[in-house]
Amino acid sequence: MSIQKVLVVDDSRTEQAYLSALLQKRGIQVRLASNADEAYQRLAEERPDLILMDVVMPGKNGFQLTRIITKDPQYAGIPIIICTSKNQATDRVWGMRQGASGYLTKPVSAEELQSTMDALESK
Repeated sequence: MSIQKVLVVDDSRTEQAYLSALLQKRGIQVRLASNADEAYQRLAEERPDLILMDVVMPGKNGFQLTRIITKDPQYAGIPIIICTSKNQATDRVWGMRQGASGYLTKPVSAEELQSTMDALESK
């Protein structure tokens, strides 16, 4: 699997810009969504190879949206890496139980993100 298109779902414009810059430096095309509704709209417009998902957002949170996406047969094959400030072990376990393929805590380092993406690509 080659990651060429990534959907970044985060309600923080600062976080969107930071993650976009990290990805674009690697030649990856980035789409943005600020909440669950926007994320679903972006999924319908163009299927990404990967989703980077914040947890704390207005409306549905990232755990809920991860569960919805991974249970939808149309999108179930898209890996999701949760990128959040929620750093408790229970949060990580819960995120993975919702169907996430990876879990990174903010601030996300370029190295951490790259190694997590590399691991997904080698599957």
